[in-house]
Amino acid sequence: MRLGVLDVGSNTVHLLVVDAHRGGHPTPMSSTKSTLRLAEQIDGSGRLSDSGARALVEAVDEFTTIARTSGCEQVMAFATSAVRDATNCDHVLAEVAAATGVEVEVLTGEDEARLTSLAVRRWYGWSAGRILALDIGGGSLELSNGVDEEPDVALSLPLGAGRLTREWLTEDPPGKRRVAVLRDWLDAELAGPAKALADAGAPDLAVGTSKTFRSLARLTGAAPSSAGPRVTRTLTSNGLRQLIAFISRMSVRDRAELEGVSDDRAGQLVAGALVAEASMRALSVDTLEICPWALREGVILRRLDVEPMAPVGDPRAPGTR
Repeated sequence: MRLGVLDVGSNTVHLLVVDAHRGGHPTPMSSTKSTLRLAEQIDGSGRLSDSGARALVEAVDEFTTIARTSGCEQVMAFATSAVRDATNCDHVLAEVAAATGVEVEVLTGEDEARLTSLAVRRWYGWSAGRILALDIGGGSLELSNGVDEEPDVALSLPLGAGRLTREWLTEDPPGKRRVAVLRDWLDAELAGPAKALADAGAPDLAVGTSKTFRSLARLTGAAPSSAGPRVTRTLTSNGLRQLIAFISRMSVRDRAELEGVSDDRAGQLVAGALVAEASMRALSVDTLEICPWALREGVILRRLDVEPMAPVGDPRAPGTR
């Protein structure tokens, strides 16, 4: 059956259309994105602005139409850090549901870590042993460690690349001293979580997922996306340190010219690289393998595992009214 997964993130709203069935490999058919930068539209009181809410309603409505015309039998919509943190989250999502008929599920940070861990486990299989998984988003950093599909430890920290860019790296390019101070602060923030993850057991495989890690790996020599998802890609701590020294001296405009870096991600690339570096240092990881599956695939796999599928518009269908 064909499914639509609508991911409302801190930077973008992303619709992934896949063909999937229980016990099978979800096959991506199309991908559509819109850059809303919702995290930047949170005001001083913590509210998502009226303009941000309107943009979200319009995007969900447009992408739901795309999903239906693409033949999707169901649309599964979820929101992460930006919407989750907004003080008017419930009101905004009620507006979305009233206008579009789509119920957007708000995932907790721990939900994100666990669902990403599930996707990583399914990609690598049981033979991978204990897996340590890292995922840097716009608003948060998710970490997990486990040998099963349900990880032993799943953590979410407010250390997303977009969040840290707004709070720490406001100059373009960021100052050398500011980068050094952020490095020290990240080391302190990650010490406790790193211990909790280490106490669960030494990993047999360390993995990075999602766009930030894919971009960093590409910039340090990994194969381009055109080589396909099954090509082994890695990110090393040494390569990452050299990359940071290079990109931290570049303007946002110049970073956007680098291969594998999109315009909407160029501004937060330095912060994302610093979070990756600090996480690998705290966890004593020298090399990460880059997994092509992440949160969206985890959402699909969990839904296929636990719930019967129903058509879009059917009251039994999660994510729809």
